[in-house]
Amino acid sequence: MSKLAIITTHPIQYYAPVFKLLAQKIQLRVFYTLGEQSVSQYDHGFGQQIEWDIPLLAGYDYQFLENISKSPGTHHFNGIVNPEICEVVQDFKPEAILIYGWAWKSHLKILRFFKGKIPVYFRGDSTLIDQQRRFKRLLRKYFLKWIYNHVDKAFYVGTANKAYFKHFGLKENQLIFAPHAVDNDRFAKENIVAAEALRTKLHIQSDEILILFAGKLAPKKNPELLLNAFIDLNLEHTHLLLVGNGVLEGILKGKVEGLAGGRSFDYAHDDHLTKKQDDGDRSSELRAMSWEDSVKKRIHFMDFQNQSQMPMVYQACDLCCLPSQGPGETWGLAVNEAMAAGKAVLFSDKVGCAADLVNPGVNGQVFKSGDLTDLKQKLKVLTENKTKLAQMGLASQEIIKDWSFKKQVDQIVDAIQNEHAK
Repeated sequence: MSKLAIITTHPIQYYAPVFKLLAQKIQLRVFYTLGEQSVSQYDHGFGQQIEWDIPLLAGYDYQFLENISKSPGTHHFNGIVNPEICEVVQDFKPEAILIYGWAWKSHLKILRFFKGKIPVYFRGDSTLIDQQRRFKRLLRKYFLKWIYNHVDKAFYVGTANKAYFKHFGLKENQLIFAPHAVDNDRFAKENIVAAEALRTKLHIQSDEILILFAGKLAPKKNPELLLNAFIDLNLEHTHLLLVGNGVLEGILKGKVEGLAGGRSFDYAHDDHLTKKQDDGDRSSELRAMSWEDSVKKRIHFMDFQNQSQMPMVYQACDLCCLPSQGPGETWGLAVNEAMAAGKAVLFSDKVGCAADLVNPGVNGQVFKSGDLTDLKQKLKVLTENKTKLAQMGLASQEIIKDWSFKKQVDQIVDAIQNEHAK
């Protein structure tokens, strides 16, 4: 059995189940570089302390490393500084090492240290989707080619990620597909009673359509574009639910509260309108305010929901939308979650999984990022038929079956054991 050291920042809900499965086939130890405080971490995107409510440290060997950074965090290069990382990992006597990401001081240090000593495997999900200026592109290309020269093999997550690795110097025989995945079974497990209870709480009828956005309310995710599209379309029997927190929360809620001209909605039914208005003006204003009142009642907000609640949230919706504009929407695992829950999907072409997970017209659609007209057109078509959406959801569930933790683990194990057998 091969002995594998894994270097990653902190316990993550998408990685811990993989480590648990890997530990059943390979002797391993996961080294968490952000430090022990990372179990409960402040998330800058959500704007709050996050502690996941599913087990992230069970079923595998792990060790928290001392992080002496003056400003600990994953959002900058010097946020992870482990002075003894090389010695600690060496003491484990690994026969191979798997490193998740290079963009922190300690990760780059260990990448360079083990080059040529043992096989160095790398896992990352970056893409070429976000455009940069030519000069920055050239500098970045030279730098990243140097970085990836320290990697023996990389596990790519999908089509766009593979193109990225090849662009920066890795060869076809250095690239191994290990799909980006979520716990498909957990999201597919039926939560009908809880899902229907949520719809009832939001006053959504069984024949109405619910569009879901789930994620950080941040510019990168661009939820404001979806909100604007929903308000403009004013689709009957259709609701919008935004689940999450973040820096845009006040702006989004303010936009909704500002409907009906910023007046309280009681005013639409107030007989004491200005006497100078003629009947035509008064009638037009009442109609406009009634329309905005109707839209407002079909827009709902929920705070951040932990992992145990998210399957229920997805199963309550009919269509999941991720309107990201980036930069840095490298994959979009919310799409995997929605598909595993059996839902149709609509997301922008800035989402890294666009080339892999959507079959247009079969399980959803992709729209041009930032294009309100294109988003509205796709939304209008998708929400015309609730039965068709349900059929698309079944297609999503079928497509996502191959994008599983098991497939990811099998690919990693095969690669490492084949190398060990040489």
